[in-house]
Amino acid sequence: MRFYVDHDRGDEIRCWVVPDNPLAISRVFVALEGRRVAEVPATITDDGIRANGWHSTGQCVFRLTPEEVPGLAEARRVEVYDTDTNVLIYRRIRQDGIRPGKVLLIDTSIVPETRIPSALFDRFQQSYIGIGRLSDEVLRVLFESPWLASSFLSGAIVVPRYEGFFASDDFLTTALVHDPYTEMATRLLWLKARTAVAADPDQAWRLGRLAEAADFAGDYDYDDVKSLKRFFRMMPEQAYRLLYNPLARQFGTKLPDDRLTPGNSIVAIEILARVGIVGHREFYEAFATTLFDRLGIEAVVPEPEPISETVLALAARLRGLRVAQDMLVFDVAMADAVRDAVAKGWTV
Repeated sequence: MRFYVDHDRGDEIRCWVVPDNPLAISRVFVALEGRRVAEVPATITDDGIRANGWHSTGQCVFRLTPEEVPGLAEARRVEVYDTDTNVLIYRRIRQDGIRPGKVLLIDTSIVPETRIPSALFDRFQQSYIGIGRLSDEVLRVLFESPWLASSFLSGAIVVPRYEGFFASDDFLTTALVHDPYTEMATRLLWLKARTAVAADPDQAWRLGRLAEAADFAGDYDYDDVKSLKRFFRMMPEQAYRLLYNPLARQFGTKLPDDRLTPGNSIVAIEILARVGIVGHREFYEAFATTLFDRLGIEAVVPEPEPISETVLALAARLRGLRVAQDMLVFDVAMADAVRDAVAKGWTV
C-alpha cells in the first residue's frame, strides 16, 4: 500500500491511497474527535498511478468534504484510516506544540513500551504504534515518505532491514534495552499466558508460528527448576528463536529466520551504537529525560511500568541456569555495555 496527502483546507482533505490489490477500489474511514463517522470510497482517477503500473484503473484518489463527512470543517481532531489495513493515512490535530521530524522508538521487549508513546502521541502530527505488525511495504512508506514530516513511530522491527531509511538529520532513532534475564522471563510467561489460545483450533492462528511454542509451554512449571530445565531441553524451534539472544537477533539480522552467529552479535553492537538515543530499563528516567530534552518537550517524564514479582522471581531462577546463560551470552554483553555507559552519567 502507498499513500499520500495533498492538502487539508479545513473543509476539504485530498489524499491518495493505492491498495496492494491493483484491482481493488480503495476505501477509507474517517473519525472525528475519536468517533468513526463515515466510510468513503475513492472517486477520482489518477492516470499517473495507472501509467506507473501501481493500479489497474488509477481510481485511488479521495476528496473528503462535509458532504461525505459531516462535521469535517469544524472538527479539531480528524483521522483518516485505510479501511482494509487500518493504517493511519492522515491526522489533523491542534498545531501548537507539534514537533517536526520523525522519531522511532524501537521496542526490544515482547511487551511493548506504552508510557513514553502515550506521552508523545499528541506531540506529533501522526503517530504509529506497534509498527512491527505492519507489512514491509507500509513500513517503508512510513520511514521514507517526506510528507510525513511530523511523525512518531514505535514498535519491534528488525533494525538492519530498515536502517538505511534512518540516515537523515530529521530522523531520530531511540531504543530502550532490557535486562536479558528479565526479558527471557517475560517471554516465557508471555508464552504460557497464551497456552489456551494455542490449544483452541479456532484461535491458534492468532499466534502464527508461535502457536506450537505457546502450546508447549503449558506443560511446564516455571517454579520448578527441574521442569524449567526440561523446557529448555525439549523446546520447539520457534520457542528457541524467541528466547535465544533476541536483542542480538533484532539488531544483527535482516530476517527473523536468519541464523544468529557471533558475527551477527558484532553487527548488532555496531548498529546499536548508531542509534540516536539508547537507554537501559534500569535507568528509565535517564532515557525518558534525555528523549524529552532532545525533542524540546517540557513535561513530567512518565514512570515505567512496574515489573511484576513473578517476572523477577523467574528471572532470578534463570540466572542460575547454565542453559539460560548460554542462550543469552550475546545479549548480556550488549545490555551490560549499555547499562555501564548510562551509569557513568546517571544514578538511579
